[in-house]
Amino acid sequence: MTKQHILDEIKRTANANAGIPLGFRRFFDETGIKVSDWSGKYWVRWSEAVIEAGYTPNQKTQAFDDELLIVKLISLSRELGHFPVNNELRMKSRNDSEFPDSTTFRRLGSKSQLVSKVVEYCRAHEGFEDVLAMCGTNIESDSANFSDEKDDIGEVGFVYLLKSGGFYKIGKSNAFGRRERELQIQLPEKANMVHQIKTDDPAGIENYWHRRFESRRKNGEWFDLSASEVKAFKRRKFM
Repeated sequence: MTKQHILDEIKRTANANAGIPLGFRRFFDETGIKVSDWSGKYWVRWSEAVIEAGYTPNQKTQAFDDELLIVKLISLSRELGHFPVNNELRMKSRNDSEFPDSTTFRRLGSKSQLVSKVVEYCRAHEGFEDVLAMCGTNIESDSANFSDEKDDIGEVGFVYLLKSGGFYKIGKSNAFGRRERELQIQLPEKANMVHQIKTDDPAGIENYWHRRFESRRKNGEWFDLSASEVKAFKRRKFM
């Protein structure tokens, strides 16, 4: 993806829009050119691309869109080698005028919601396997320091994957060992614990995996998962 091609597309789509340049989200919808095709390569902000194409950006193109916040977070993660905590976001913002204030990221939701959105973005685009690994392995140790606000983390629990016969159950519990024993009593076949994900948002993370494997759902919390899907679940230690 060349810089000139992107500039040409900005001009083409602006001409088709009564001379008004598109915001980068609509620009992606119209052209298929992703944020990752230009952010950090040719420009830092979309408004810079619009200006170079010969237009005056409107207020919406200058604001930080949610997707751009995710891209900024991914870029910083790669720079640091791990998923950033709140103090690292603050430091980056102080040292880089083009980086959003750390409080801006709060609109993306809680810590677990922020990580989930980064994961969803990375899974929808190629070349982000390194960032997915950071989300899975570094967020556990760093999450306690992500915010310096009063600690609002709920009771830590688990989202677990159990196998019984040829099917898998995805459920949640605040005491995994107890829940496993309860299921052993209820099920006609022996249930084996495959993996558990530690989380401060059991309901939210359980819902994430239920939605992700919705097409594989058989009944309630039971799923017919492939080996690759089981492997994807097992990669996560904390969410």
